Amino acid sequence: MSDPNDLNAFLDEAWQHLGRGVADAKSPARYPTFATVSPDGWPEARTVAMRKATRAEGFVEVHTDIETPKITDLRHSPRASLHIWLPRSDLQIRLQAQVDILTGPEIEDDWARVPPGSRVSYGTEPIPGTPIASVYDYAKPAVRDRFAVLRCHLVNIDLVHLGAQHRRAVYRADLDWKGAWVAP
Repeated sequence: MSDPNDLNAFLDEAWQHLGRGVADAKSPARYPTFATVSPDGWPEARTVAMRKATRAEGFVEVHTDIETPKITDLRHSPRASLHIWLPRSDLQIRLQAQVDILTGPEIEDDWARVPPGSRVSYGTEPIPGTPIASVYDYAKPAVRDRFAVLRCHLVNIDLVHLGAQHRRAVYRADLDWKGAWVAP
């Protein structure tokens, strides 16, 4: 472990985990909890797959079906939180983000990288959340027009390490990612 007092090293460690989540399907950082707030004010949380993490540009990306309730939530309030728990590192990463919903030709390269077997996640009929008569009364065609990328522009990163002595730091985009220690 690096110097426990080094704020920059702590943030570096978090970004390494985020990058590993993109590259390694077995990494716990691959599947963060993605939380939004519904138009009627209820918190909504679900698991998503991390598809991109770009420190230089300060964003992470996940993919979704444009017809899911999370899109309704984001159109109402384009903010989200992502939560990642890394048990082997005893590290919690919380990200707050402003979210852009990307569709159409600008995400053609993203669609091209989605394996054919995974494309069925974009096009469920009836649309996700619709009541159905029986458990398997739905179809999963791959529908390109239903594919969307959620680009999450990070505004806040909150890290908590649960060691013998807990450490917590908060980093803010508006302060050029300068970190500050806070009580865990």
